[in-house]
Amino acid sequence: MGIITLTSDMGLSDYYVASIKGKILSLSPKTQIIDISHYISPFKISQAAHVLKSTINDFPENTVHIVGVDAEPLINFRQPEESIYPTIIKYKGQYILSADNGFFSLFLGNNKAEGMWRLEDVLSRPELMNFPTKNILVPAACKIADGLPLETFCSPIESIKKAIPLSPIIEENTLKGAVNYIDHYGNIITNISKTDFERIGKNIPFTIYFRQKEYFIDTISLGYNEVPAGEKLAIFNDSGYLEIAINKGTPENGGGANSLFGMRLGDIIRIEFTPRGSRSTIDSLF
Repeated sequence: MGIITLTSDMGLSDYYVASIKGKILSLSPKTQIIDISHYISPFKISQAAHVLKSTINDFPENTVHIVGVDAEPLINFRQPEESIYPTIIKYKGQYILSADNGFFSLFLGNNKAEGMWRLEDVLSRPELMNFPTKNILVPAACKIADGLPLETFCSPIESIKKAIPLSPIIEENTLKGAVNYIDHYGNIITNISKTDFERIGKNIPFTIYFRQKEYFIDTISLGYNEVPAGEKLAIFNDSGYLEIAINKGTPENGGGANSLFGMRLGDIIRIEFTPRGSRSTIDSLF
C-alpha cells in the first residue's frame, strides 16, 4: 500500500481537497492519504517548501508527496526557459510532485535530488489545466505509488527552475534572519538554523531582537515550559530552526507570539553576539 501526502493552499472550507482525495482513491484505491497542510498562504511556495522540509524525514522511503501550491503549468514556446512544467524529483528515497515554479529550488536548498523528471505532455488535454493538482499531479502520483516506472510516463531532466531564498545574513557580530513561517499557535519560525547560530555564536553571549529593539530574548530554552505560561521564549524546534514563542499562548486567546509582537512573514529577526547578552553559551544549552 503506497502513501501519498498532500500539501496545498486550498484550505478546507471548499470541496477542492475532497475532490483530490476522491481522484486518488479512484485511481489507486489502496493508497493511504495523509494531509500535511492545506493552510499554506495562497501561492506562497516558500511556506510549502518549509513545511515539507520539516516533515519529510518522518516519512518512509517511496512516499509520494503532492504539493498543490501555484501548481498551474505555463508553456512558453517563445521563451522555453520560462515554461513551468509539472515536475517530479526523488529525494531521500521519496518522490515529490509540484509545478517547477521555484518550489524545488527552495525545498532542496544546497541539497541534491536523486533524480528529476518532467511531465511534458500537458497540452494534449488543455481541459486538465483548470485543476492541475487533481488532473495532472494526482494521476502521476498514483502511478508512482502503484510502482509504475517513471520512465514510462515522464522524461528525465537535468535542472530545475531556480528561486532565490531568504537566507540568513552575517554582518560582523550580527546574524540577521527573517520570519519564514507562523504556525497554528502563532509561533514565529525563522529561517535561522541551529547551524547558522553556532557558526558565529559558539561560546559567545547573545541577544535576539525582534521589532527593532522593542522586544528581545537572551537565552535559548530547551522546552516551552522552561518559562512561565504567558512568557516569551526562544527555542530551536524539532526541525532545527529558531522559533520565537509564547508558552501556552495562541492566537485564539490573544497570546500568540505573532500577534503580541506584531510580527509578519518576512519580518527581520536579529541576533547580536555581544557581552550584553546571556552568559549562557551554546555548549551549555545543547
